[in-house]
Amino acid sequence: MLLASTNDLPYYPRKIISLVPSQTELLHFFGLEKEVIGITKFCIHPHEWFKNKARIGGTKAVNINMVQKLRPDLIIANKEENVKEQVEILAKEFAVWVTDVNNLDDAFIMINDIGELTDKKKEAEKLIENVKNEFLNLPHVPMPVRSCYIIWRNPYMTIGGDTFINDMMKHCGLHNIFSDELRYPEISLEEIKNRNCQLILLSSEPYPFKENNIKEMQESFPGTKIILADGEMFSWYGSRLLLVPDYFRKLYKVVLKSVSGF
Repeated sequence: MLLASTNDLPYYPRKIISLVPSQTELLHFFGLEKEVIGITKFCIHPHEWFKNKARIGGTKAVNINMVQKLRPDLIIANKEENVKEQVEILAKEFAVWVTDVNNLDDAFIMINDIGELTDKKKEAEKLIENVKNEFLNLPHVPMPVRSCYIIWRNPYMTIGGDTFINDMMKHCGLHNIFSDELRYPEISLEEIKNRNCQLILLSSEPYPFKENNIKEMQESFPGTKIILADGEMFSWYGSRLLLVPDYFRKLYKVVLKSVSGF
């Protein structure tokens, strides 16, 4: 059953499977050690869970048979990170809660909903309050740096204006030069040049960009600052949000020192 409301689940689940890494970390933050029985191979936080919890495949390649053997009373999925057809198959047998997070406000709704579903309402409210306070303390940036956030290589792919990462870039003092695009478009190096880019961020996920990729791209952009970005800080929308503002403050200081015109 696909749950339409948190009230649709008449009990607090004792056997939870999470299909989303950032929401797995949130469940750990809520102290649901015994309740969470299954996670994906990409749920690397916390490390103890990654080592010891049953892994039911990937976010887009769920092992349906393994889930059936575990018999969860709640599966937590996400509209973007999981495959619709797989979620629908699971929903024929189990209660499934599907989140949809495209910005920080959506993340607060998601945290609150999962708190309600798992009897962690107070913990959710406190987390939301703390995250809001941290983000309120971020400095106002009058002139956002024109930036390109790259998530894939061969072909190069970036993020559009309707994504969670785009919203995080705004909070970091960065203007996404591809904010007029949708979702995750393929782009060329020429397109980046034509949009007057001041900063290129190479994300650590889903493609694991490394220092050698900076050197490779710098040949095409000799006058543009290129840095590695912690993808978890830009795209994980659970309890990791507590760490994001401090990361953004440090990142922006690096950007200000190196981007021409500042």
